Amino acid sequence: MTDALKRLSEEGVAIWLDDLSRKRITSGNLAELIDQQHVVGVTTNPTIFQKAISSGDGYQQQVSDLAARKVTVEEAIRMITTADVRDAADILRPVFDATDGQDGRVSIEVDPRLAHHTVATVAEAKQLAWLVDRPNTLIKIPATRAGLPAITEVIGLGISVNVTLIFSLERYRAVMDAYLAGLEKAKERGLDLSLIRSVASFFVSRVDTEIDKRLNDLGTDEALALKGKAAVANARLAYQAYEEVFSSGRWQALESAGARKQRPLWASTGVKDPSYKDTLYVDDLVAPNTVNTMPEATLLAVEDHGGITGDTITGTYEQARADLDAVEALGISYDDVVQVLEDEGVEKFEASWNDLLKSTQAELERLAPSEG
Repeated sequence: MTDALKRLSEEGVAIWLDDLSRKRITSGNLAELIDQQHVVGVTTNPTIFQKAISSGDGYQQQVSDLAARKVTVEEAIRMITTADVRDAADILRPVFDATDGQDGRVSIEVDPRLAHHTVATVAEAKQLAWLVDRPNTLIKIPATRAGLPAITEVIGLGISVNVTLIFSLERYRAVMDAYLAGLEKAKERGLDLSLIRSVASFFVSRVDTEIDKRLNDLGTDEALALKGKAAVANARLAYQAYEEVFSSGRWQALESAGARKQRPLWASTGVKDPSYKDTLYVDDLVAPNTVNTMPEATLLAVEDHGGITGDTITGTYEQARADLDAVEALGISYDDVVQVLEDEGVEKFEASWNDLLKSTQAELERLAPSEG
């Protein structure tokens, strides 16, 4: 039944689920996906938690208890989300142990309102790591300019990190540099580098969404022929950058001290344009030592009809560069596209977080015990 997913795993792509809810944990669904669909990790973000908690399914007793304690809405959200991440981490612990810490990971994001505040991001990352208190947690930090020094500091403290919201090749190189700088700090502090892990979440589908919109506006045959090519090209060139950085002398010195590579993670892999194959951002991004985090619909689509044909990245770099150059030649600025996407990404997560604050506050008030 799961031949395509099995083949994907065998090609060196770790399959992570881009979703989490209490119902998924308590119903046994997450355990089932691990057992039957080769899922070896979970990612979360503010939008995922907003949807899960707003549904109310499975959260009522905890929210009622929190209301009785009169906690703030921020504390309530942290107690609820870290409980889900802790329970998911426990379910994935056998995978973590079997893969020597490579997989079996669950990600939780710092408050997105801190995306442009370095010191606060570091403090939040430390707090989240302490609250969840599981070795198989990854703290998600956005790859904003303020996020980069935070990544270095948090890695330097020995906390494993999932760097999120990466859209540009230049920023991705800066992320890898921040990771190596963090490992160098950790080494200076005498920490065990083999226990520090990281993934770099390179967003895929949103690149096509933005560039396709601009190609449609141009409307020429030349422009329309480039639709659906930019996102895969961008990700493939990111893998080329990964290969370069993690074969450098700087990296080899860290690797000899026990460090592990920061894997590229393909995020935002659900296809937004219904005219594209729904497994596009899985089939066309297969390469060793990568992660693909999928919404459940994409996961099931790959299981049903994914076209996993081996490595589809190595050796494609010349064509990928040509595809991005062709888009740029039409007057579509790559730098502008990726900046728009980063700004929108932060805004969307902030909006989801604010929605989560409002809906959780309403639930706290609804379930608050009457005085007396």
